[in-house]
Amino acid sequence: QVQLVESGGGLVQAGGSLRLSCAASGNIFSINAMGWYRQAPGKQRELVATITSGSTNYADSVKGRFTISRDNAKNTVYLQMNSLKPEDTAVYYCYLQLAGLVPRHYWGKGTLVTVSS
Repeated sequence: QVQLVESGGGLVQAGGSLRLSCAASGNIFSINAMGWYRQAPGKQRELVATITSGSTNYADSVKGRFTISRDNAKNTVYLQMNSLKPEDTAVYYCYLQLAGLVPRHYWGKGTLVTVSS
């Protein structure tokens, strides 16, 4: 059993900053990747950023504004979001991929980020 607990969402004005955290717990042996996806009302879930042991990947829409990082000792991933825009408003979901013959994928319940104009 693996649990992902997100925190840090909320309401912020355009141009402001927020920091999301996601702590993974349970039967975690080897992590391939962690990351963040988001889903705005009426839209499909989309990738925001992912991080592996050797690299990071960002959606074009957040490059230069968002930074993903990871604390391996705590199995925690962070998303520092700066220069927020109203179009960043969405539910942000934490993502975890565990290594194995068949990689396993887990999702958090989501945290709402609302950016007012």
